[in-house]
Amino acid sequence: MKRNNIFIRLLALIIASIVLVVGFTGCQSNKNDSASAFRTLDEIKESGKIVIGVFSDKAPFGYVDENGKYQGYDVYFAERIAKDLGVKVEYVSTDPASRVEYAATGKVDIILANFTVTEERAKQVDFALPYMKVKLGVVSPDNALITDVKQLEGKQLIVVKGTTAETYFEKNYPDITLQKYDEYADAYNALLDGRGDAFSTDNTEVLAWAIQNPGFTVGIDALGNADTIAPAVHKGNDTLLNWLNDEIETLGKESFFHADYEATLASVYGEAANPDNLVVEGGKVE
Repeated sequence: MKRNNIFIRLLALIIASIVLVVGFTGCQSNKNDSASAFRTLDEIKESGKIVIGVFSDKAPFGYVDENGKYQGYDVYFAERIAKDLGVKVEYVSTDPASRVEYAATGKVDIILANFTVTEERAKQVDFALPYMKVKLGVVSPDNALITDVKQLEGKQLIVVKGTTAETYFEKNYPDITLQKYDEYADAYNALLDGRGDAFSTDNTEVLAWAIQNPGFTVGIDALGNADTIAPAVHKGNDTLLNWLNDEIETLGKESFFHADYEATLASVYGEAANPDNLVVEGGKVE
């Protein structure tokens, strides 16, 4: 009986020791994971590569062309960031709903995906200075044009999950039925197929889309408060954030973002938009 009691006590001690070791290792692992959730500016430079999250289906801001190459207003900026850092750029395709997650978990170093600055998002990521300003717009078929929000009552409004359009209409017009999609391509296809009556997202995008799709018009071209679009990084990644802010201020002195507009957006908008109403230089909103 004594031998059995001794054996049981020894077994209990061994189990307790294992639990303590595993618990300590877990705590250390969590601590290390938290500390390495983002890469500092020096670590990015040492690696020779910066990872940037962009859209792959949101022309003319971020998209993949017929040759499989990323293009667009955000991509033009991303290329300059990589050049000035002296590193190569690796693009990661993201969708609206995953932008916060990709930055907050360190899947990318920077999110450059037409990312509108909001108070809620700023709790989870750090935004750099803005490089564009925007409002919401609503595009619909010419034969059933929506020119006032009241006309959306009793109709299906298409939005993309995780966008400011979704948040705006849920908060301000809860009686309007929202038809939600994960991807921009799916949302536009729903509008083209007649599954919804109208589609709302940034006015910069719907203006460009309507120009390229005869039979559709942006009947509401400025809805809600004026917002800004900015790069986002992991919360607390001050070295990268400070570098980005300095970069945006420096680029403003050479009117870089107007050059970006001319290279990527001017051919799309033509005379339908004034670049001064969209572009932000040096991070200063006028």
